[in-house]
Amino acid sequence: MKLFIANGKKNTVLWICLNVLRWVGFLVPDELTAFQKALRPLYTTFWFMFIVGIMTIAQFGDLLQIWGNVPLMVETSYLLFTDFVFIFKIINLFTKRKELFDIVRNDDEELNTEEREEGKAIIERSNRDMFRQLTPFIMYAGSALSWFATEDRTLFYRAWYPVDVTKSPAYEIAYVHQSLAVMFIALTNGSFDIMVISLVAVCRLRIKLLQLTLRNLFQDMEVDGKRLLSDDDNRKVAERLRACIIKHQAILESGFQIRECFSYSILAQFTVSIVILCVSAYQLGEIELNSKCRLAFMIAYLLSMAIEVFMYCYHGNCISEESVEIADTLYEMPLYVCSLPIRKSLLVMMVRSRRPIELTAGGFATLSLGCFMSIMKISYSFFTVLRQVEE
Repeated sequence: MKLFIANGKKNTVLWICLNVLRWVGFLVPDELTAFQKALRPLYTTFWFMFIVGIMTIAQFGDLLQIWGNVPLMVETSYLLFTDFVFIFKIINLFTKRKELFDIVRNDDEELNTEEREEGKAIIERSNRDMFRQLTPFIMYAGSALSWFATEDRTLFYRAWYPVDVTKSPAYEIAYVHQSLAVMFIALTNGSFDIMVISLVAVCRLRIKLLQLTLRNLFQDMEVDGKRLLSDDDNRKVAERLRACIIKHQAILESGFQIRECFSYSILAQFTVSIVILCVSAYQLGEIELNSKCRLAFMIAYLLSMAIEVFMYCYHGNCISEESVEIADTLYEMPLYVCSLPIRKSLLVMMVRSRRPIELTAGGFATLSLGCFMSIMKISYSFFTVLRQVEE
């Protein structure tokens, strides 16, 4: 079995995320021997239980024991909801694995065939932009340092265990497991989110490359606006336009596949993010000011959840706007020098471009900056309700 996934290298961030999910067994590779196929379920189950399975069971058991005590339920629930949505993402990754690799493979074919210097510069610029946007992921992964804020013989996260975790060696085992589990869930959950965002970013990149091709549609031709193109030039333009239409259709199909693959996982993330933002804000108000480490962690956790939702909405908003801009690029072209069939094709492509590529959260909401503001408002409303219940 190969150590690294071959696809996705044109987008370094995407390639890293794909391999992280592969190494923990959540993104099953194709090239497996008979022995590896037999070992794979055990390998995947081990990582699942170590990262999220044991923690989910322990926190759910604690939630049942403290049922009715709102402050303690709030303290237990915010990480439990994170575990639930992560489990849903893993299931989604297993069921949509083939479609995911189809998207990555098609993106690679498009980017690997780019030979223009300007096109390569656009790809490099997009790659750098994705690296800059890793900051929220780093903040989220920073939650793995939360165990520094614990008091003596006290676990940072509430959890139920069948043994007394205040005594050795049960305390040390639970302490180490919680620390490592949080670190790995931050790594893998963040990798899933960045993977989806990177796929959207590559789709946006393909739109920019298509716009570059459309702007060069009349390259090496004399266009003075006073006469029509010659028959030979019309044939060249028709061939180039046909290739552009095929690429445009492929981009639309890629956007549709991304929406079909991750729409419900995004819905689950948004739903849980609303709860987490509300619960984190509530718990933040309960932390004593002298507990500076825990206070810093809760602020970082709250901000990372908000930025995670913002990144989804931002890229969804950008791809919708940029897909519509193709019509503007077509409008700027000298249609008046082309033959009638080419004009009709350009107009049809222009009309189709007016329908944007839209990413949705389970079909209930379109990812946009307005959607982000709505989530923030809903979270604040739930927070005020929770404060009133406490009073």
